[in-house]
Parts: sequence; structure tokens; C-alpha cells
Amino acid sequence: MIDWSRVAELREEIGAEDFSEVVEIFLEEVEGEIDALRGDGVQNDLEGKLHFLKGSALNLGFKEFSDLCQTGETAAAAGQTEKIDLPATVASFDRSKTEFLSGVERLSVA
Repeated sequence: MIDWSRVAELREEIGAEDFSEVVEIFLEEVEGEIDALRGDGVQNDLEGKLHFLKGSALNLGFKEFSDLCQTGETAAAAGQTEKIDLPATVASFDRSKTEFLSGVERLSVA
């Protein structure tokens, strides 16, 4: 679900203090988009939203979530939005976030 080697690499590249700030910004931005996906009705620019989420997720090692965003982005680009499982994508983010926040604390101690 989480690519911990990517998380550790990013933390090492930018330093522990900046890493915490990046995580905070990531969660704020992504949760804003996730809230929009949780809503009912037709999604405006679903392909663009999923592309943004995919890239953000990859940066912080949210592998499963990123993969689901990629699948959805590809379907949206092909005009096949009915094939996109938004509830599963949102649920993956929720699980990934929980695992990440729990695991990143252990990473910070190491």
C-alpha cells in the first residue's frame, strides 16, 4: 500500500523538518480533492483531478492509491467514467493515509 523506500528517500532528500511540512501540505491539498470526489454528481475535470492525485500520491509513496488514480485517469481520458470506482479510490486513500501516518511516526524515530 505504501512504498516506504520512497518515503524514506524523500525524507532524506529534503530533511526531517521540511518533510513534515511537505506531508502537511500534501494532506491538505489531496484531502480537498478527495472531498470533491466524495460528493455526488458528475465530476468536473475528473481526468485532471485523478492526474493530480496520482502525482501527489506517487511523491509520498501512496502506491495503491496512485495505481487506482492512474486507472481512473486512463478511463476518464477514454470517456469511460462509468468504469471508475471512485468509492474504492477514496477508500484506498483513507487506508493509505492511516497506514502512512502510523508508519511515518516509526520512520521519524528510526
